[in-house]
Amino acid sequence: MSEAAETRAVYPVGDEELERFSWLGRDSSLVTVMFHARVAEQLGLSATDHKCLDLAARGGQPMTAGRIAELSGLSTGAVTGVIDRLERAGYVRRVRDPHDRRKVLVEVTLNDQDPERFGVLFKGLTEMMARVLSHYTPEQRELLYEYGSEVVAEMRTEIAKIAAKD
Repeated sequence: MSEAAETRAVYPVGDEELERFSWLGRDSSLVTVMFHARVAEQLGLSATDHKCLDLAARGGQPMTAGRIAELSGLSTGAVTGVIDRLERAGYVRRVRDPHDRRKVLVEVTLNDQDPERFGVLFKGLTEMMARVLSHYTPEQRELLYEYGSEVVAEMRTEIAKIAAKD
């Protein structure tokens, strides 16, 4: 459980309410997976490779394969295969860490057309999110953000538990 969740008040959740949120989570997961599968298809990638590329690109700085594995919940061996495929497709390259030459970093290498291509694929999603969020007050948005962040953190914990059983 996240630290924030441990320090807040706890209220009972009824079976019907839990089922309602469970179905919402499942539906949200389904449409998210399908959206990213279509984006990946447009980029000539698998959904897993696309999401790992997204993780590598988010920080704006090269990151280690180990960090990508940690964030994605994939094994380091699986991430090595992902990086191999992304490198062959021209989306990333392996570079030495300038501060520690023993480390290898994954650097995103977008060409001139890639930012525009990515932008077109995500433009509708960005507009939809702005439209939906515009129906909520800043305070409500903060609550939605906190809820979503906590769910993501807890899901990462669940992924790690499942991976530990392998």
